[in-house]
Amino acid sequence: QVQLVESGGGLVQAGGSLRLSCAASGSISSINVMGWYRQAPGKQRDLVAYISSGGSTKYVDSVKGRFTISRDYAKNTVYLQMDSLKPEDTAVYYCSYWYPDGRYPDRRYWGQGNQVTVSS
Repeated sequence: QVQLVESGGGLVQAGGSLRLSCAASGSISSINVMGWYRQAPGKQRDLVAYISSGGSTKYVDSVKGRFTISRDYAKNTVYLQMDSLKPEDTAVYYCSYWYPDGRYPDRRYWGQGNQVTVSS
């Protein structure tokens, strides 16, 4: 069992920055992936970025060069630094934890969600 607690959402003007944090606790595996999804009203939940326990990262094209994902392994915490924010980044952001390469496919954990609103 893994629990994820998010923080850092809020309201910001276009061009501004926000930093999201997600702290994991419980039965943390040495091999895992942590990432961020987002869901705008009327849209599906889409992957934004992820980082593996080995440090490999991946970003959706729309945030490349603006967002940076990182993690503190000692604290089991993942961060999403969001710079040059655009109104189209407005969404509820969800932290997630899962296992790579199809391991334990039924075991995916989610944070509670954080609202990020970018005004123009």
